Amino acid sequence: MPISFILIAGALYSLFNNFRDSMLALAGIPDAVVGGILALYVSGLNFSISAAIGFVSLFGVSVMDGILMITFYNQERSHGLAPVDAMYRAATTRMRPLLMTALSACIGLLPAAISTGIGSQVQRPLATVIVGGMLVGPVMLLLAVPALRLIFLGRESNSTGEEAR
Repeated sequence: MPISFILIAGALYSLFNNFRDSMLALAGIPDAVVGGILALYVSGLNFSISAAIGFVSLFGVSVMDGILMITFYNQERSHGLAPVDAMYRAATTRMRPLLMTALSACIGLLPAAISTGIGSQVQRPLATVIVGGMLVGPVMLLLAVPALRLIFLGRESNSTGEEAR
């Protein structure tokens, strides 16, 4: 899992060419991880290789959501919107795709997460992690992470705006 996290961070840096935006795209991962761990705890499952693969998959989806938000925010800022307005538009415009992605993953993997038949020992931890992470992660990505991003993105915008005047 640490190797996948480092690879994702490197790919983000190559995408944004900016350390700040790369780290802000990763900001949704802790919430998704909390959801996955909470789902494992509630279901009484132990951490396993299958659950670790679920976390890696969860990292990818969470980072994809972060990339969508940061990219749309940067587009709105390039059109001249203030940081607060740009983040509001990014969050409201990307809310439906983020929630639909999360909901489709949850509905699709819910049968595997609650299964008890043959082979469920392998698929159940993976599905449980993804369902739990996809229930908590995108909601927090739309509620808490924009405020965090606005704090960091607004500082640089204000400082560069003052220097330009």
